[in-house]
Amino acid sequence: MFRNQYDTDVTTWSPAGRLFQVEYAMEAVKQGSAAIGLRSKSHVVLACVNKTSSELSSHQKKIFKVDDHIGVAIAGLTADGRVLSRYMRNECINYFYTYESQLPVGRLVVQLADKAQVCTQRSWKRPYGVGLLVGGLDESGAHLYYNCPSGNYFEYQAFAIGSRSQAAKTYLERKFESFVDSSRENLIKDALFALRETLQGEKLTSSVCTIAVVGIGEAFHILDQETVQELINEFEIAGEEAPVAEPAAPDQAGVAEPAAPDQAGGAEPAAAADDDNQAAPGDQGAAPMDM
Repeated sequence: MFRNQYDTDVTTWSPAGRLFQVEYAMEAVKQGSAAIGLRSKSHVVLACVNKTSSELSSHQKKIFKVDDHIGVAIAGLTADGRVLSRYMRNECINYFYTYESQLPVGRLVVQLADKAQVCTQRSWKRPYGVGLLVGGLDESGAHLYYNCPSGNYFEYQAFAIGSRSQAAKTYLERKFESFVDSSRENLIKDALFALRETLQGEKLTSSVCTIAVVGIGEAFHILDQETVQELINEFEIAGEEAPVAEPAAPDQAGVAEPAAPDQAGGAEPAAAADDDNQAAPGDQGAAPMDM
């Protein structure tokens, strides 16, 4: 994209009041593979899509443990994500060494946002090209934050970032009211369903996704592939049995037959995925920075 003389420097304002280099960094987040976060009163679940630049290579790690009570999922430049996660880990260690207690999630997020904001005011630096979903548990409960390359941060009940994330957002917007009282298993189930919406027809398996959980009495950890695959198989079986039970209704009522397509609910996320197709081409050319 050509922005005349206003996009050559991160500290140069355009006449419209925009910093194009910061906007380009936010665009890099949209081209990364999808990452999703959900929280209830007692648990936070982070999920991401694993994609490789080649069939011969392994995927980049997208979820990082910061402390026993905090973890992050990233979308964008994975190298920037590693640097920021290491910074967060050091802050947690220093806080525990000084105060002998765990660093509150909100305070860590503010420190991370301040670090990102500095890069928007220094001409010899560039903004971090990565978005972070920070999930954690402290004395005030479970928290889920999104840190933006611009230095902004927001707290969410559920959120999705990365390529084709709009399809996942559509699913989460329909379900988020029930997340507050959801159990650990239901949160993981909704996370897997939201991930499936971002794949656009590709089969969801444990090899293409990573799930991490933190909650009351449960330190942050990443679920192993066998456990994730068992959950996927269980949820897919439950999803396939539901349409089978629907045709029994027309025999009794004769009016419920048109309700089957509405009950399936699969068309809405698919349509929402089409709205996010402008980010999809980024997957093909994003190999050098994110996969």
